[in-house]
Amino acid sequence: MAPRVGARVVLEPEWGIVGRIIFANGTNSHFRYNTLDLNPMGGSAISQDKDYSNFFMKLDGYPTVPGSKTFFTKSWAKAVGTPRRSIDAAYRHARSIGFPVVVKPNSGSQGVSVCIVRTRNEFYAAVRRVFKSDRIVLVQKPVMGNDYRIVVLDNRVISAYKREPLNVVGDGRSSIRALLKAKQRAFVASSRDTRLRLDDPRIAMKLRHQKLTMRSILAKDTRVFLLDNANLSTGGDSFDVTRMVHPGFKKIAMQLTKDMGLRLCGVDLMISGDISEKPGEYWVLEINSAPGLDHYVKMGKAQERVVEQLYLEVLRHLARRSQ
Repeated sequence: MAPRVGARVVLEPEWGIVGRIIFANGTNSHFRYNTLDLNPMGGSAISQDKDYSNFFMKLDGYPTVPGSKTFFTKSWAKAVGTPRRSIDAAYRHARSIGFPVVVKPNSGSQGVSVCIVRTRNEFYAAVRRVFKSDRIVLVQKPVMGNDYRIVVLDNRVISAYKREPLNVVGDGRSSIRALLKAKQRAFVASSRDTRLRLDDPRIAMKLRHQKLTMRSILAKDTRVFLLDNANLSTGGDSFDVTRMVHPGFKKIAMQLTKDMGLRLCGVDLMISGDISEKPGEYWVLEINSAPGLDHYVKMGKAQERVVEQLYLEVLRHLARRSQ
């Protein structure tokens, strides 16, 4: 695609994660994964911190997830001078807002360590899992509805899709473990790079609350959800709704992107109704300044064209900026 704007790409060969776009005039632009030199550094940094971005979104009048508060590892709480914002304080907050609660890393992505917990033991185990990779944990009230991501570039909605958490559908013969393994094989066959963790403690917890185990055999056509988060990177499913988005939700996503100082943004919404309906009750779950589209692009040829056009527009902008 780069040659279409008179540029070439050099990819770091060992890991294939970072690269350089070299434009015709010799100017360089760099990328890491799907992070491009498009959004400003300040806006990008804030969007990667869920608590900071929640502050500004709430300031601008957007409905954010209620009860949200941050807590720290013992060492980080001491370092920032808030020793009382520890795991025990997090548990007291969870009790004050009422179980169940959502536990998630403050700066994580792709649904890592996100779960809904219902008991003290589950809470402490979940927070400790978060603290293995992040020194800040968010505790929130869960909000229910339909989970959507809207991708905005400048003043235009590029794509929108509904997301559902990892799930399996019974055939009357196979165990949940076997169904999960079959789903993994299907991912590989479709070139989807999602790798399911069958030993994920969140799956065991989710099954336990449904009085199921990995050995349980589901009746034919019975569907069971195995995670609470709907991220595609953890095995969730997506359904393209780009042509269905109500103008009201388009306006919300575009204005939010602008208010957060971004040009390219993935806006994650939980909507109590359908995205095709006039906005009613909804919440902004989070925003992403580098929205991954690798799963979306595998949904079909139409989605592939949407993503190609998106990146072509980004490259054209970068080419103009290099002149």
